[in-house]
Amino acid sequence: KEKMLVNSLPLLIFSLSSFQTKSKKTLARPNVKNIVLVEGVRTPFLLSGTTYSDLMPHDLARAALQGLLHRTAIPKDVVDYIIYGTVIQEVKTSNVAREAALGAGFSDKIPSHTVTMACISSNQAMTSAVGLIAAGQCDAVVAGGVEFMSDVPIRHSRKMRKTMLSLNKAKTLGQRLSLLGSIRLAHLSPELPAVAEFSTSETMGHSADRLAAAFGVSRVEQDEFALRSHSLAKKAQDAGLLQDVISFKVPGRDIVSQDNGIRPSSMEQMAKLKPAFIKPHGTVTAANSSFLTDGASAVLIMSEEKALAMGYKPKAYLRDFVYVSQDPKDQLLLGPTYGTPKVLERAGLTMSDIDVFEFHEAFAGQIMANLKAMDSDWFAQTYMGRKSKVGTPPMDKFNLWGGSLSLGHPFGATGCRLVTTVAHRLQKEGGQYGLVAACAAGGQVSDTHSPQMVFQQS
Repeated sequence: KEKMLVNSLPLLIFSLSSFQTKSKKTLARPNVKNIVLVEGVRTPFLLSGTTYSDLMPHDLARAALQGLLHRTAIPKDVVDYIIYGTVIQEVKTSNVAREAALGAGFSDKIPSHTVTMACISSNQAMTSAVGLIAAGQCDAVVAGGVEFMSDVPIRHSRKMRKTMLSLNKAKTLGQRLSLLGSIRLAHLSPELPAVAEFSTSETMGHSADRLAAAFGVSRVEQDEFALRSHSLAKKAQDAGLLQDVISFKVPGRDIVSQDNGIRPSSMEQMAKLKPAFIKPHGTVTAANSSFLTDGASAVLIMSEEKALAMGYKPKAYLRDFVYVSQDPKDQLLLGPTYGTPKVLERAGLTMSDIDVFEFHEAFAGQIMANLKAMDSDWFAQTYMGRKSKVGTPPMDKFNLWGGSLSLGHPFGATGCRLVTTVAHRLQKEGGQYGLVAACAAGGQVSDTHSPQMVFQQS
């Protein structure tokens, strides 16, 4: 039976430009322009419905852009292009990149556009930036992402929308009265947004629950991983390691300077929660899932020549990326398993070369299922056409500063957080190579995406 292949997986290779460790090998290519990550910042990631609740998406994106300007002190006229990613768009600011850029004080002569690719929208923004620089179109591009779940668009029903549009075109009082008289109580029922695949009508949480069951991931395993994420995030926050977080003065409220979803609990407390999606026997709960989050991020990407000429010390070289696809029904969240070997092979690396792993934690069950798939010869041979398993990341290198389960997951902004975190961890831990992976649901085209990145210290 033919399968629909609509899942995508961007994979990026980054090389960290630090001089503090011995070099294994370089990923630089002859006659290929070096593209670098100069800096990355983000607003604090907050639970939706909390301190950011009265804002709009462009407010958060503007704050991230202003934070990046302050952190780098780059003249605004040096930036050639601005790209932002988002998933659930505010209809008033559909090109949120442009509105945020103007609000942050960038020249109206700087082009800006917005991309959407589910939970890797800011990854697509970054790879688009890389493409512009590689093509010689730009030397400095700001990429980022924003998501604002506190105020998502809620539509009227289709019949009500049609009636309202017809009312707008009605020319006589009789036509208007006739249309108004056609409205029924059922027409007033709103269409609520849902994190669901258009092609399968299945929510991502339901898919995660089925995936966990397919790979034999227990409720205890999921709760243990979620507790690990929150505990490590709290430790990193207290130690001041989350350097990408900028303080943000929320209009009419206090200054926000920390993520507010980091809440270490206990296995006993987590065990009391009921299944959130497949009831009553499911294993995915609110405690072992990422939560709805408001937040924005931004990174500065430049050609190495331009960055060095301006006196910057780049954090990473951006070398390569590729997209792959899987079945959106039964392999919705398995992108990291499929993408990891491809990006490593393109880079000429192996799992043992990687010093830092950062995987997006949509659900604890999704992470554990991927780890089990990566450790399975049968899965590799049956589904991937490989002779042997991919291999699993050592947990002493994996998401050591927490992840999306604890830090939060603003859909459009997480990619930049992952990239910046790997760069900072490599510097802190003295590693040379790092790898990022992030699964994502279908956004506007029902895709499953997973970006992966390799960083190298030089």
